[in-house]
Amino acid sequence: MPRPLTPAERDLVAFILGQHSPLQDHFGLVEEMNDGGMGSLLFVGAADRRFGRCIGECEFDDADGVLVSVALNLGQRDELFELDLWKVDFSPLQRIAVLGDVRPSRWLRHTLR
Repeated sequence: MPRPLTPAERDLVAFILGQHSPLQDHFGLVEEMNDGGMGSLLFVGAADRRFGRCIGECEFDDADGVLVSVALNLGQRDELFELDLWKVDFSPLQRIAVLGDVRPSRWLRHTLR
C-alpha cells in the first residue's frame, strides 16, 4: 500500500541527496519492500521503471548496535527509484538513526582517499 515517507525516512533521503539536488522535496509515495523488515522502500512510479544507478550511500548503527547500510537509487530516467536499507545481520530494522548518527559508508570513505 503506497504511503508518504515518515519524517525519519524523509530526513535520510534528504541527507543523501544533499541540499542542492533538484530531487529535493519531490519524494512522492513509497511502498515497503519485502526484505525481511530491514526497511527498504520502493518509490511509486511507472510500471516499466528499472534500476538506473546509485546516487548516494551512508550507514548508521541500529538501536541494537548492528550496522545498517543505506543506498539511494535512481531509476533509468533519473527519478527516485528505491531507498535500499540492508542490515548486515539481516535482522529487522529497529529505527532509522537521527541524522547526527548517520555517516558516509565505509566503502565510500575508502574510495575517496
